[in-house]
Amino acid sequence: MSLRSVEASTGISNAYLSQLEHGKIRMPAPQNLHALAAEYRVPYVLLMELAGYPTSEPQPDEPPVASRLAARMGAVSDEEEEQLLEYLAFIRSRKRRLE
Repeated sequence: MSLRSVEASTGISNAYLSQLEHGKIRMPAPQNLHALAAEYRVPYVLLMELAGYPTSEPQPDEPPVASRLAARMGAVSDEEEEQLLEYLAFIRSRKRRLE
């Protein structure tokens, strides 16, 4: 299928589809994934998983994910957390000086 034909049948712009295809859009909108799942006849939940969206209910014994950053990085030690905070403070201070 061409991007133009997918655009015609889903209403999702050719430009958006191209960016999605080349990995420039990291978190596509769920409604777009739903339309693409129907168009390509693949399970919607599969596209949601591939896009990084949670697709199952959290288990009661699992701690909730505190943030998107924590979900991407995984567990960090106390020492790593302290170093990350120091580095973030450094980046923010440089940004303020440049503004």
